[in-house]
Amino acid sequence: MGVGGETAKPGPLRTLMQAHEELVRSRPGGDASLAVWLAYYQRSVTLYEQIAEIDPFHGLEARYWAQRERHRAEEIVARIKAQRSRQ
Repeated sequence: MGVGGETAKPGPLRTLMQAHEELVRSRPGGDASLAVWLAYYQRSVTLYEQIAEIDPFHGLEARYWAQRERHRAEEIVARIKAQRSRQ
């Protein structure tokens, strides 16, 4: 806790491990809608791409994770389109 009982705000994420931890904390529940999952995966892509640029020791790994999450987002988009075409 900070001065006067205030909780210190976390700074910007700077490492791949911090990105993983943040994404685990913000991961939707299993019953979340496809739109929620899509937003999560899109955010994951953005976060991993940012980390790839600023964490020199884990840049390649962060790019792998960005690509993996991009693929998952694309799968969600396909599922959303399939659901809309059945309506």
